[in-house]
Amino acid sequence: MLIEIDNGSGFCFGVTTAIKKAEEELANSDSLYCLGDIVHNGRECERLKNMGLVTVGHEDLDSLHDTTMLLRAHGEPPETYQKAKAQDITLIDATCPVVLNLQKRIRTDYAAYPHSQIVIYGKNGHAEVVGLVGQTSGKAIVIENLDDAKQLDFTRDIRLYSQTTKSLEGFREIVSYISNNMQGGATFQSFDTICRQVANRMPNIRQFAEKHDLILFVCGKKSSNGKVLYNECCKVNPRTHMVDDPSEIDFEWFRNVQTVGICGATSTPKWLMEACKERILEGNGNINK
Repeated sequence: MLIEIDNGSGFCFGVTTAIKKAEEELANSDSLYCLGDIVHNGRECERLKNMGLVTVGHEDLDSLHDTTMLLRAHGEPPETYQKAKAQDITLIDATCPVVLNLQKRIRTDYAAYPHSQIVIYGKNGHAEVVGLVGQTSGKAIVIENLDDAKQLDFTRDIRLYSQTTKSLEGFREIVSYISNNMQGGATFQSFDTICRQVANRMPNIRQFAEKHDLILFVCGKKSSNGKVLYNECCKVNPRTHMVDDPSEIDFEWFRNVQTVGICGATSTPKWLMEACKERILEGNGNINK
């Protein structure tokens, strides 16, 4: 049985940088606080926890003083920086540069176009989206799909942006609908702010899934990007199975399978995909019996 790990899967640039910064700090310190899961992958979070990374939530900020805290790649709203300053917390800012640029753009446009609706295509409550909405003092409108877009006020100017990890296809569908429904001279401008490193994985992962008998998609259950990519695999290869740990692999899946493709999300570490490959090889004797 041939097993191939997708070269295009694994951490994106932003996540790689955040984890590297955490590892560098932990090499010189017994512990380091991180605001929220550094990456939406339980196994990687556990690995870093064993190195001394302590994950905290926004509700914990009031109890932290004179310490060091890492901000993950997703980014944070201005209030987090203000709170950290008030609590004498030293920040290691690992916000992805793509997200930082988007935050700045939304903050600038919110000030420059006070009468426009600032609309963000993204997932409500997602860490990146919370940070983006924070640039507008909470005034931005978040839409998750076309149905949400239909509820906008088309008689008022609209400026549309996207969470960096959303589907390019979904964004274009929403742009088309809004463009065709503006009324009364109201203007519409859209800004394709989707990270191409993430967007390009969609067509690549479809090609990868098509060429194998079975796909093992390795992904943390909290990863929104992972859910999107997993669904893309399922569309072209119904024999696609999602796991977030090698222990979840069922050897029954591999009966009469000649080729297996292992891939994952932007939050999936390469070492975890390698571990899944080893698990399949170890259980090879139980397959096709």
